[in-house]
Amino acid sequence: MSVSSSPLTAPPTEQRRSWLARLAAQPLWAYLTVALGVLMLYLILADPNYRDTFLFLLPGVKVTLRVALSAYGLAIMMGLLIGLARTSKNPIVYNLATFYVQIMRGIPMIVLILYVAFVGVTEIVNAVKALGEWGLTWAEGTFLAGLFHSLAQASIRSISLEMRAIIALAMGYAAFEAEVFRAGIESIGKGQMEAALSLGMSYWQAMRLVILPQAIRRILPPLGNDLVAIIKDSALITVLAVRDITQLARLRKAATFRSLETYNIVVFLYLSMTLSLSAVVRYIERKWRVV
Repeated sequence: MSVSSSPLTAPPTEQRRSWLARLAAQPLWAYLTVALGVLMLYLILADPNYRDTFLFLLPGVKVTLRVALSAYGLAIMMGLLIGLARTSKNPIVYNLATFYVQIMRGIPMIVLILYVAFVGVTEIVNAVKALGEWGLTWAEGTFLAGLFHSLAQASIRSISLEMRAIIALAMGYAAFEAEVFRAGIESIGKGQMEAALSLGMSYWQAMRLVILPQAIRRILPPLGNDLVAIIKDSALITVLAVRDITQLARLRKAATFRSLETYNIVVFLYLSMTLSLSAVVRYIERKWRVV
């Protein structure tokens, strides 16, 4: 006489499958991440070497965030303008914007940082100085003399390496943001623009009031991902000796020869920033989800 198995006494194979299914449903990566974070906090509190390294690198967090957020804000503004130009029907505007995007996306970020910092900014300052000296030759005694005198006094030393790093990162990421904005704008049906124009709106009114509000909701995820990416790429500004997290880590390692503690703290700080921002981006994405 056969005995059928009840739900309370499921066969071992089914029990094993059920256990594996429950395990697969758990966010194990999140538990592991939290465990590593707790371990690092314990080491910082318990180990003097970790604690001293953490305190030494902590000011670099402020510099890293200041550079990354400033560059990202500039990149968003520049990217929006270039993205609009990429959707323009004017061939000159379109080709100039496309030229900028192709050039900037084709240059490694570290090369762009070095070029902007030591070539681009230098040449611009020299041009401003030459303009001021030229203007002083004929503007003497006029109300423009003070302006040209100020331009003639321009010095490369007045532009800090941190500011040059911000400009370089903004120029590089503006090309990526431009493509994000272009894709978002082109994802909106052409009928919406036509309807807005038929209501008497100008092109810019239709773009500002109808197209962009819808496009921004769709491009929030890639914009958020680029914010995380620019924080990671900000580590490249160490080539300019800007005292961010990475540069301070190099100084700490050179002074103490403690590579393990130093770079464990570096990884902990960068992961804390990027994972926190990723969580915020996911929350905003769920809240503004486009259906």
